[in-house]
Amino acid sequence: MKEIMVQDELPKGWVWAGLEEIGEVNPGFYAEATVHDTEVTFLPMKCVEELTGRIDLSISKKLSEVRKGYTHFVNGDLLLAKITPCMENGKVAIAHGLKNGIGFGSTEFHVVRLHECLPRRLFFFFLIREEFRKEAQGNMTGSAGQLRVPASYIQQSPLPLPPLAEQRRIVAKIEELFTRLDAGVEALKKVRTQLKRYRQTVLKSAFEGKLTEEWREAHKGEVEPASMLLERIKQEQKTKLGKKYKELPQADTSTLPKLPRGWQWTAVGELAGGIHYGYTEKAADLPIGPRFLRITDIQNSGVDWDSVPYCKIDESMKEKYLLKDGDLVFARTGATVGKSFLIRGDIPEAVFASYLIRIILHRSVTKETVYYFFQSPLYWLQIQKGKLGIGQPNVNANALSQILLPLPPSAEQCKIVEEIEHRFSVADVVEKAVAQSLIQAERLRQSIMKKAFEGKLVPQDPTDEPAQKLLERIKIEKAKRAVEAKGKKPKRRTGYGERSSGVAKTS
Repeated sequence: MKEIMVQDELPKGWVWAGLEEIGEVNPGFYAEATVHDTEVTFLPMKCVEELTGRIDLSISKKLSEVRKGYTHFVNGDLLLAKITPCMENGKVAIAHGLKNGIGFGSTEFHVVRLHECLPRRLFFFFLIREEFRKEAQGNMTGSAGQLRVPASYIQQSPLPLPPLAEQRRIVAKIEELFTRLDAGVEALKKVRTQLKRYRQTVLKSAFEGKLTEEWREAHKGEVEPASMLLERIKQEQKTKLGKKYKELPQADTSTLPKLPRGWQWTAVGELAGGIHYGYTEKAADLPIGPRFLRITDIQNSGVDWDSVPYCKIDESMKEKYLLKDGDLVFARTGATVGKSFLIRGDIPEAVFASYLIRIILHRSVTKETVYYFFQSPLYWLQIQKGKLGIGQPNVNANALSQILLPLPPSAEQCKIVEEIEHRFSVADVVEKAVAQSLIQAERLRQSIMKKAFEGKLVPQDPTDEPAQKLLERIKIEKAKRAVEAKGKKPKRRTGYGERSSGVAKTS
């Protein structure tokens, strides 16, 4: 554990203190007149937002439902996640607006009840600092996967305590700087949202033929219409499959947009040489066979093949499931149903898992054309309509084969892909710049808090009462309360609430 630094390393008038010295960590409580049907706020871990301190107060329960097995807190208490990864991610909040002033929540919260004179926001900023979170992470105890920050660390963790007047100036300055910073972050997030809309607009325009209007005019009469391409693919499939060939039912395109000349509405199944379900097996970390591509391995339209696990598969079955350049895989179930990924270039030997469907497109079709269509608004509209199931939405191979798409002539397919990728490359540059700016904004936020607790954010005032005197007063009051509590005859517990002397006032 970090050793408390010597006094002369702090600004004049400051003092080192532990949180237990200026308040209570995981305080007890005592109810005198609380009835069991009292409405109280209920706060599971998911209701605390990371780093911002915002909390969702929409859940309430009766006291009788939560009086056992949950963490108790009151208005003004600081809540700090003690379990990984919530602690590392900065789940910290100040309890406020609680129903009847009472709250209960996850047992994975530490509760810090500060002396009523102290501004809560200052200590909130102290707890969400990256430095504090890293140090707390290094002091976690417990078994792997269930590590927690012990209460003793929170109690003894050294805190640089400024004079009370300076505490308030620091909070005001941080809030002022963060307000400006938040405005910048919101602007960046707005740009990111606009880029998503821009990409959808590009795709919509691409599959309405608007991106290649000039190209079509320049090549009028030179290109084979898509209807002839479709007929050639159909005849090849009939020859290859013989009696096994099944023609898809005629689709109703009367409500679909009018297509440019030479284009043709078609179904995914008419362009596919095969639509296959994936392989069922357990994933393994050791290289006992080929890589085993799952839905969860497809992130941000890409795959980190080095992190994809392996699976065991008989050599006689492997060829059936091996992924190859140009294969299109599609998530058929769960929250990501409809998400797709195009296999491009050289990849490690890999098979695909059972929650994926593979589409092997005909060689005459530009694979990127279908892949980009699988990201377009018209595609997602059909996926939403085609979802089956209640608890677990899914789309099967038959439904996938009947998804309609506008097919341009072969030469125009290549031009469409070129136009899409040119525009997307520009958007990618902007998006990377936005992402970098957001990282820099968070670094600046951490820098502001670092300076605040080094005494470098606001000027010191020599007339401020030294923090040592404040700390001494708090210790005297705590000792006095402890003596008074010992002298009182214990009362019968009737429920959960707070002692009048222990309720922290917000400031």
